[in-house]
Amino acid sequence: MFNSTKEFIKEYKKTFENLYAFTYDQGTNEQQYIALGTLMKNKLSKNWQDTREQYLNDKVKQVYYFSMEFLPGRQLKSNAYNMGILPIIEAGVEELGLNIDQLIEAEADQALGNGGLGRLASCFMDSLASLGIPGNGNGIRYQYGLFRQKFVDGYQVELPEYWLRNQNVWETRNDQSSYIVRFGGNAWLEMDHQGHLIPKYEDTLNVLAVPYDTPMVGYRTKKINNLRLWSAEIPVEEENYRTIQETEPIKEITQVLYPDDSNFEGRLLRLKQEYFMVSAGVQSIVKQFRKYNLPRKYFPEKIAMHINDTHPSLVVPELMRILIDEEHLSWEQAWEITVKTCSYTNHTVLREALERWPIDMMQSLLPRIYMIIEEINQRFVEETLPLYGEKLTWQTAILQDGMVSMAHMAIIGSHSVNGVAQLHTEILMNDVLKGFFTIYPEKFNNKTNGITQRRWIHLANPALTQLIDEKIGEEWKQNPAELKLLKSFEHDEETLNELGEIKYQNKVKLVKYIEEVQGIKINPNAIFDVQIKRLHAYKRQHLNALHILDRYLRIKENPSMDIQPRVFIFGAKAAPSYQYAKQIIKLINSIADLVNNDPDVGDKLKVVFFENYGVSLAEKIIPAAEVSEQISLAGKEASGTSNMKLMANGALTLATLDGANIEIKEYVGDENIFVFGLSSQEVTELGENQTYNSRYLYDSNDRLNRVLNALVDGTIPNAQQEGGAVFDALVHYNDEYFVLEDFDDYIKAQDEIDIVYSNKNEWNKKSLLNIAASAPFSADYTIKKYTDEIWKAKPQCSGKEGVHPLSEPL
Repeated sequence: MFNSTKEFIKEYKKTFENLYAFTYDQGTNEQQYIALGTLMKNKLSKNWQDTREQYLNDKVKQVYYFSMEFLPGRQLKSNAYNMGILPIIEAGVEELGLNIDQLIEAEADQALGNGGLGRLASCFMDSLASLGIPGNGNGIRYQYGLFRQKFVDGYQVELPEYWLRNQNVWETRNDQSSYIVRFGGNAWLEMDHQGHLIPKYEDTLNVLAVPYDTPMVGYRTKKINNLRLWSAEIPVEEENYRTIQETEPIKEITQVLYPDDSNFEGRLLRLKQEYFMVSAGVQSIVKQFRKYNLPRKYFPEKIAMHINDTHPSLVVPELMRILIDEEHLSWEQAWEITVKTCSYTNHTVLREALERWPIDMMQSLLPRIYMIIEEINQRFVEETLPLYGEKLTWQTAILQDGMVSMAHMAIIGSHSVNGVAQLHTEILMNDVLKGFFTIYPEKFNNKTNGITQRRWIHLANPALTQLIDEKIGEEWKQNPAELKLLKSFEHDEETLNELGEIKYQNKVKLVKYIEEVQGIKINPNAIFDVQIKRLHAYKRQHLNALHILDRYLRIKENPSMDIQPRVFIFGAKAAPSYQYAKQIIKLINSIADLVNNDPDVGDKLKVVFFENYGVSLAEKIIPAAEVSEQISLAGKEASGTSNMKLMANGALTLATLDGANIEIKEYVGDENIFVFGLSSQEVTELGENQTYNSRYLYDSNDRLNRVLNALVDGTIPNAQQEGGAVFDALVHYNDEYFVLEDFDDYIKAQDEIDIVYSNKNEWNKKSLLNIAASAPFSADYTIKKYTDEIWKAKPQCSGKEGVHPLSEPL
């Protein structure tokens, strides 16, 4: 790498001048960043190449992680840290008279995901590389990503997020690994002279899938894995006779993440995206396997394909297509290979999120794939019917009610099906996927999600990292189990004061940022209460809003009341077609306008809703957070990962017993978490008994009645329609997610937070114990379990690379 700051400066100047033909001091922040990123990429390219060659020469088993989303965040600092050159770069940049923070900010966040699903995939990529496990990401290179969120008069407005405007220095276009993906037209089978059934196609739309590869840099290891993202282009041979209008259906395939699926055209485009990503990826994997020069029966011993949520479920029929149509295997041979190769993670208990596509849409867009799906379904039915009877067979069939069930196809075509938290997996086995658990009990297992502490502590919170280093040494950076040693400092007043000061300084930084971007003056001594996640009614941001209103009304009633000052911080995007979620955003923004400008309230209460929440913004918010709002209705959140990031940075969790909150409670102890609300079992019973009456709660609970009336009586300016919509959903439409049922218990927990926070020493102790108990939620442990129990891939790092063996987290 670099032996000295002097060497770095020399190479940086040369790189900049080679790129721009003038000196670095004349460049913009973007140009200076691009030169730095280019230099770093050049430095890691040898290890990237060596890793690929070693995997190929040693014929190692490789994991291919298919995901519609990846949210890597800014990579400059992360890559420099993992490469071990961050101190040299920081010193060199300073000596050059540049500002390292400005260079880091010049990098665009890659707009390749929406929330937890994409961030989880990126944490997994980091852990795979850091553990030396041969792992590859496979996704889509969206030109605009999801959308850039703006608030106009409090309303969410979606704008294009052109994150590629100033180029992505980390990616490499690999034209020689491009593949054709076919859509539409007609497909049929003909027998050739060797007796093989050969597919024939006519009138297809042919799309060229071009890969862009990004290095996934491991921490303190020379192993560099690959993230491959596909871009849709016109095949070269067709460029001369396609009009501009005819190219649009091709270009739109990789323009935006999650096109509006409220209409037929949007759903069709979504299905196109899914098959495009899957077909290009599977074709490239089969080509990679051919380089091993091994018999095809060894395919599952050398390749693991992982389906991250239902979006990539077409991996199953696409692999079957290639094995049958191109490799000329029998159906039985191809099916055995496919099931042994594929594994599937389910990320939801919401039945509406388990994708289903109309049969006629699938048949017309992907005729050959539909033929294979039909055959898979027929064989499944023939096998299952005599063993389990009609009811269970038709419940679990892939084709039912004129629809293709993607989750069913992923389960039938995989050897492993996992949930992402203990409760989530139990709900899958006992409810949502109960039929499949009856048929395939051996397939089901749990892999609780994890986060990478490298980004969420080491980089996002350097002061906390330094404190931990001073107290327990640096071994925890590669072996997170060592964090439990922090427990020995729970009665050490000096350590607790130091921890409190670090949190305070992080809050001061966030206060400054909030004033810069929103003009809101915040008291850094207030409790920083944070809810950062996708906006969905089951996540219950509106329950948070009701508490804010309750607190506001209490202060208005008694402006001199003694109450802990509180700052409520939100970050969330709503899907463009999800009207109710967008109304909740507007309502919260209107509440913010009300309380932030009321002189009676002063510093006692403030509300901040950040625009365009993403990874880089999370890195600013999380180190300053003190309360972690994890308030989804029990039984609805698969796992959550913001709960893990916030806990690892010393925030105390306010939670329902949902998703990974249950495991957080087990590890941190009942006294170091604030739990409220219905249990998952109680939610199920309420739903089954149909005894819930939200109107009764509104009529009988005076405190709740006052808060709900404030939604519609003009208390909140400029939110009559939105307040009315929330009021109607909660009172007149019987409150689907039991917000009113949990309201009193939620308020009680919030009051308890105020009491505990008044004793800073006690609060800091609980904060320390949360950090000390966060090791089990390292993505390194999650990936080790996937690797050992599902993928059966082996680490390729040598001992001299410094990779530390993971010990048990607790």
